[in-house]
Amino acid sequence: MASRTLISSGSPFESQIGYSRAVVSGDFIFVSGCTGYNYKTQTLPPSVLDQTEQCMLNISSALEAAGSSMRDIVRVRYILPERDDFPKVWEVLKKWLEDVKPAATMIVAGLMEGGMKIEIEITARKGSGEGKVETVMI
Repeated sequence: MASRTLISSGSPFESQIGYSRAVVSGDFIFVSGCTGYNYKTQTLPPSVLDQTEQCMLNISSALEAAGSSMRDIVRVRYILPERDDFPKVWEVLKKWLEDVKPAATMIVAGLMEGGMKIEIEITARKGSGEGKVETVMI
């Protein structure tokens, strides 16, 4: 039987809604959608760039707690209320994921609070970023 580890950020939403920041099942890590909310300062930065950076920090923390890293990300979903904000955050995303190049999807949808400008959800597989990476053109 596979073990399952639940990872919490301490966000009150986790207990109110009944979810975990991340779930580790075998070698896979499923990180819930992370917004730009800073749980240490209890603040949400106003800009989409700052929120994106904080999303990536939140994801990195969850992966580290799971015994993994950003290099192990295999899938990412970006959710933004404003389609035009997506190109604005590409440099931040590139900084974090340029060497990883996970499979990706961008979705335009409303988020839980009006001030939230981006939510990012990832799937990672422990150790997948350690081996040889090959790019195949199709």
